[in-house]
Amino acid sequence: MLVPSIFTTDLEDLFDDVLTNPWGVTTRRGPQPKSMKPVPMTTDVKEFDDHFELDLELPGFKKEELQAELKEGYLTVSAQHTEDSEEKDKAGKLIRKERYSGMYQRSFYVGENIEQSDIQAAFNDGVLKLCIPKKEEQPKVEEKKLISIQ
Repeated sequence: MLVPSIFTTDLEDLFDDVLTNPWGVTTRRGPQPKSMKPVPMTTDVKEFDDHFELDLELPGFKKEELQAELKEGYLTVSAQHTEDSEEKDKAGKLIRKERYSGMYQRSFYVGENIEQSDIQAAFNDGVLKLCIPKKEEQPKVEEKKLISIQ
């Protein structure tokens, strides 16, 4: 049976879907439109003796579109991008207009003893690199409270 190309890119993909996806949940395959944005931020976490290093891939984003916040022991990284594009013909008539808006957000628990000034961040070539020092939690020292004797 021939399958229209809108359902799959080739026959091998069709059989793979039937075997690996018996419930029929489909995803779009084939070349993506140029305006389609990348997959959400992929993250690599590396542990060193004295710190952790997070590499978050954010292709297509600018430094101004990124935000990192530390609150109650959670480091939250957000990236928001908005893009408008339009094409006009030679007469100036609008022939296509596209709008895209997307936001990605990831949170990592880094501990409540880390302060914002301890974290170093750099954004180069679409990769946000965060350096988070390891700090041991200080045990709470019980305060001696004297009872007055009368």
